[in-house]
Amino acid sequence: MKSNLNEIPRVRVTFLPTPLVELKRLGGVLGGPRIWIKRDDLTGLALGGNKTRKLEFLLGDALSQCCDAVITGGAIQSNHCRQTSAAAAAVGLECHLALGGEQPEFPEGNLLLDYLFGATIHWCGEQRKGERIPEIAENLRAQGRKPYMIPFGGSNAIGALGFVAAIAELRDQLMAQNTRVDYIVIPSSSGGTHAGMAVGVDMFSPSTRVIGIGIDRGEPGEPAYESELAALAREVAEKLGVESRYTASDFQMRYKYLGGGYGVVGDLEREAIQLAAKYEGVLLDPVYSGRAMGALIDMIRSKDFAPSDTVLFWHTGGTPALFEYARELVTRS
Repeated sequence: MKSNLNEIPRVRVTFLPTPLVELKRLGGVLGGPRIWIKRDDLTGLALGGNKTRKLEFLLGDALSQCCDAVITGGAIQSNHCRQTSAAAAAVGLECHLALGGEQPEFPEGNLLLDYLFGATIHWCGEQRKGERIPEIAENLRAQGRKPYMIPFGGSNAIGALGFVAAIAELRDQLMAQNTRVDYIVIPSSSGGTHAGMAVGVDMFSPSTRVIGIGIDRGEPGEPAYESELAALAREVAEKLGVESRYTASDFQMRYKYLGGGYGVVGDLEREAIQLAAKYEGVLLDPVYSGRAMGALIDMIRSKDFAPSDTVLFWHTGGTPALFEYARELVTRS
């Protein structure tokens, strides 16, 4: 399927392709389908993470418009904000972050890295999804600046292009390995990764199905999250000049793994992080990849996959947050 993906502005701040490896020991312990992992925790910028793929297109767009600052937002330990601040530093743009919560006495985890990368932090209390981004942009414009607004999670049609390109990358790696995957399992929250993958799968791997794990919601909501994903996928397809036909029924979500809520580590996340570390030497983060891997382990144990299936787990990064959650992750006998 032809598209104009290669004609869209993009900056190269990621080390690609990220590794694709089989989790043979973990798969053997679980006794289920073959499990592969796509290591987007190794994208190279700012200790890695999947958001860097989106930022290549978002910052490419910002630079094409001659902007001099970027603004985005998220929770205090936002992986997206950490990667945005690093990417902005790498290309010479000022970075403003609208972070939920209050300024702590000492910065830890991702927040420490935000400061090191030179980001200006705006503390936003209860608002952790970038609600104050337009206000900050207006203040910068009043100072004669030209800011570029990046939504929560980088999840708009431009950012999602990064995961259309990621599926093309995966296709090439699978061909080189002479293998295929039946399912891709991902944490799904702000939607850009999931929607971009849906378009990419249609273009480059139509027999693969993507399963999203709800990270910050325990039900579809109103309007349904799947409808939001479909709308975003249609926008992505339109930007690429390919068929735009997506509906809510094209998206598979699992909502039963919310546990104690967003960012709350429970037995599901703790076991997944410990198993991946013990059997594969892979570190998962406690908020996104830990929960999604916990869901995958539960689905394998519940026989949701056939023994002949091959499942790809997409590691979205977030490793620096492990250090913020040390007390929740370490159990003492």
